Amino acid sequence: MNKNIAVIRGDGIGPEIVGQALRVLDKIAETFGHTFTYTDIDMGGNAIDKWGEPLPAAMLEKCLASDSVLLGAVGGPKWDSQPAANRPEKGLLALRGGMGLYSNNRPAKLWPQLAAASPLKPSIVENGIDFLVVRELIGGVYFGDHSTVEADGEKKATDIMAYAEHEIERIGRIGFETARKRRHKLTSVDKANVLDTSRLWRAVMHRLAEEYPDVEYSDMLVDNAAMQIVKDPSQFDVIVTENLFGDILSDEASMITGSIGMIPSSSLGEGSRGLYEPIHGSAPDIAGQNKANPIGTILSAAMMCRYSFDMPAEADAIEQAVHKALDAGLRTGDMMADGCRLVSCTEMGDAILSYL
Repeated sequence: MNKNIAVIRGDGIGPEIVGQALRVLDKIAETFGHTFTYTDIDMGGNAIDKWGEPLPAAMLEKCLASDSVLLGAVGGPKWDSQPAANRPEKGLLALRGGMGLYSNNRPAKLWPQLAAASPLKPSIVENGIDFLVVRELIGGVYFGDHSTVEADGEKKATDIMAYAEHEIERIGRIGFETARKRRHKLTSVDKANVLDTSRLWRAVMHRLAEEYPDVEYSDMLVDNAAMQIVKDPSQFDVIVTENLFGDILSDEASMITGSIGMIPSSSLGEGSRGLYEPIHGSAPDIAGQNKANPIGTILSAAMMCRYSFDMPAEADAIEQAVHKALDAGLRTGDMMADGCRLVSCTEMGDAILSYL
């Protein structure tokens, strides 16, 4: 296959971790007879420095012309003084919106080699952690109207959370279809005891559930879900929820798996094109020091192979190579443990390449 990949190296540690992922993709291409062509894209803080805005229209067009997008990380304190509408993170929101990516799929999986790194008690961890959060990505309060007005001598801020039935239905179907490919269990998270948007969400999900009798379906309020993720994560298979709740719960879920540096994610819409990125940030405190963990980005490349390029064998090969590197006791600083060997970002990439 010939695939054109838009590459957003981004800010902070972004260029370092993306570089290792591209080395892995190059090895996959060589081994399996594919051709991957990379197009560099400016987005985030580096785009602000170069173009004055976090996502120039020309860069978005290049992403839309690609077969998929690989992203490192964007942002950092250097751009904290930027106006709210021109911060690096706005480039990411604009990219998701421009590509029509309404579903963010983030696995929360505890790799057995890192079980001791989980902050949860061993009695909880031994039951296993392997679930996936399907988060609606381009609706809700993040994309609603925002305003700050001054009246009666004080400021008042308002953020609008809005959802239409079709937005709920399309992400709900992603949740049900994903559950069908896993353990046939779906938990829909909302705040239906307070919010009108959640009551509509629940009504649409109940209607969809009738079309998927083979999927065990349940509702859960978001505050209870936050507690259950740390009390008994083994009960979950697929969680589907709206944008704000999904942002918070998926970050919580990432921390119980031992290292945020291990977790990939995909953002999908209509068609096969997607945006693939690790869930961690740009970590400016270690940028340029060759200390970053590249595994989340490498596993994001594996997800790209699996979900956008229909290359399951290639994805399996990458994931198995990561397993072998961890089995060999290799660890970057974020997941270092007694009896293991501390390696750099580049050395971890070298090891994974050797196991490929």
